[in-house]
Order: sequence, then C-alpha cells, then structure tokens
Amino acid sequence: MVPLVYNFVITKPCDLSNETDRIELYDWVTKNHSDLNVLVNNAGIQNWMNVTDNDFYQKANKEIEINLVVPIHLTNLFINLKSLNTIINVTSGLAFIPLSKVPVYCATKTFMRSFTLSLRHSLKSTNIEVIEMIPPAVNTDLGRKGIHDGHPAVSDFVESVFQQMKEGKTELTFGFSEASAKENNEVIAEYFNRMNP
Repeated sequence: MVPLVYNFVITKPCDLSNETDRIELYDWVTKNHSDLNVLVNNAGIQNWMNVTDNDFYQKANKEIEINLVVPIHLTNLFINLKSLNTIINVTSGLAFIPLSKVPVYCATKTFMRSFTLSLRHSLKSTNIEVIEMIPPAVNTDLGRKGIHDGHPAVSDFVESVFQQMKEGKTELTFGFSEASAKENNEVIAEYFNRMNP
C-alpha cells in the first residue's frame, strides 16, 4: 500500500506595500509557522512606461517600493527566524540587458542582483543559503495581458529551476536569462541595441 502524501498551501492575506502588514506577516509566521525554512522574495511590479509620462514618478515610486523595499525589509525580518535556511531572490534576465520600455523594472532587478550577491557574501558564515532565480520572459501577464504569449511556458521554467536546485546551483537561469547572464559587455550592448531599436 502506497502512503498518502498531502500537500497544502497555507495563505495569509498581506499588503506587502504596507510596512505594518509586513511586520504582522513576520509575527504571524513566527507564532504559527516557526519552522518556515525558505523565504522567496518574488513580489514585483512591471510598468511599461516612459520618463515623459505624466504619471511616471508615481508608477516608478510604487515599483521601487514593491520591487526593492519589500524584499529588503522581508529579508531583514526573516533572517531572525531560527529555522530559515534559504532565501531565494527573484531577479530577471532584464537585470543584464534592460528593455527601455520597462526602465524602472529593469533597474530594480539589477539592484536585486547586486543585493543578492552581497547578501550571499554577508551570510556565508551562517546556515542561510542565498539563491538568485533569474527568469526570462515567460508566458504570463506580467506588464500587461498578452505581451508574453509567445514566450516559454511557466511549467518549463519551473521544471528547469527545480532541477538546477537539485544540482546545488545558486544562480537559476533559463533560456534568455541563461544566455544573457554569461555574456560579456560587448555582446550585451549588441542585445540592448536589438531590443531597444
């Protein structure tokens, strides 16, 4: 007889843009799920915009709050959890080759890549492993509906990432992000010119 294995997800509604909600989330986890061992910083906003747009600053400010302040704050909170042994920061292939239509998003992902490298170094004497997940564009509605329909399926990306984690990799790439993470500045400049005519 095969034993039954139950998988379930426990959710806690939280407005990550609200500092008080982030603290309440951490307090709730410490009280109810103190054995939590992985923090995935995946919250993100991607706005297609131009610096000349009237609402550029407002959109940029919100993107910076969600894409940078939130993961920094959550990291600072959750490293105090004794059971935490892994932090996964989700960046982007656009951290290497920016797309000018999403200028702030690309800049925040570049920042998160730098932060992740420093975090990994800072925590090397602890039992916390720091992993950077670097997805390319995949078939989601990030940015707006339909713009990523021709990109790889999320399931293909997930399968690849789990395999890389099994292999012990700390930089998880796929497709475009794998290629761009390995390129030199000259090739990156060439990609940039192609992506931003």
